[in-house]
Amino acid sequence: MSRRMTLKALLGVALVPGGVHESALGQTLPAYPSGSKPIRLLVGLAAGGSLDFQARTIAQAVAEQTGHQVIVENKPGASMMLAASEVVRAAPDGYTLAYAPSSIFAQNPHTLLNVNYDPFKDFTPITIASRGPLVLTVNSALGPKTVAELVAWGKANPGKLVFGSFGMGTSSHVYAEAFAKAAGIAIVHVPYKGTADAVRDLFEGRVQAYFDAAPTAIINERTGKIRMIGVAAPTRNPFMPTVPTLGEQGVAGLDLTSWIMVAGPANMPPALVRQVNAVFVRALSTPSVRETIAKGAYETSPGTPEEAAAEIRTAYDRWGTMIRQIGLQKQ
Repeated sequence: MSRRMTLKALLGVALVPGGVHESALGQTLPAYPSGSKPIRLLVGLAAGGSLDFQARTIAQAVAEQTGHQVIVENKPGASMMLAASEVVRAAPDGYTLAYAPSSIFAQNPHTLLNVNYDPFKDFTPITIASRGPLVLTVNSALGPKTVAELVAWGKANPGKLVFGSFGMGTSSHVYAEAFAKAAGIAIVHVPYKGTADAVRDLFEGRVQAYFDAAPTAIINERTGKIRMIGVAAPTRNPFMPTVPTLGEQGVAGLDLTSWIMVAGPANMPPALVRQVNAVFVRALSTPSVRETIAKGAYETSPGTPEEAAAEIRTAYDRWGTMIRQIGLQKQ
């Protein structure tokens, strides 16, 4: 009898890969969260944007439900890879997690040369947190009120249409390049470290257009300084029903809805993954959290770790196809 079979016989139960019995592992793990070590939720963009706002909303709910300290840490830079890399290097104990948009997993590996992580091997998916569209916004002083008018302006002013993004290789960058190719216009791309910096320059007219996350786009339009002219989604959003989709306005293929995920480093024990998942699913299912995130035209979307892992694969493949079609080279 092999050693593995002997262990199985002695334990009287099945073994999971690696020879660790999942049930026994779950029994030896302490309750999560416990002790004095805070949960760190890392955000790869600067404070003040929609990603940061969602993370803080969820962190507060987790803290209230568990009585445990949850700290949101903003680590902008390198197209959100500073935050992602810190999570990858962290101990797999559930106390260092990423609040990470699909850009980190599905766009960066296709568009950047210096990606120092594997989106499939270096993370432990916990749950999808929310889903929502990006919105094409323009500086109100520019004049265009529709996509057609923006395209006409771009053609009349070759090389002068400047698109901001919240980072090289991110979804806002890919959308800008895809939009330019579909519309047959030339653009200048300026990457920022986050939404707040990009919107500041959009307000001031230093950039003319920007694919922004819906929550900040809706809020910023109320200032009168920017205008929402197109939604990058298959259908109109109920929180901005008067804004047509890009597809309605003749720009096809930019309808990949973005998602945001809670993820940890690789090699988290399966029983711990279930514990962390339960904590965040409970927070995301709280009516106040759902309502707060919905006001920004996103919807909470909690699920299983397996579903989250499948989302990474699907998004990676679909974004990869789009990026190859527009001919965007790694930079």
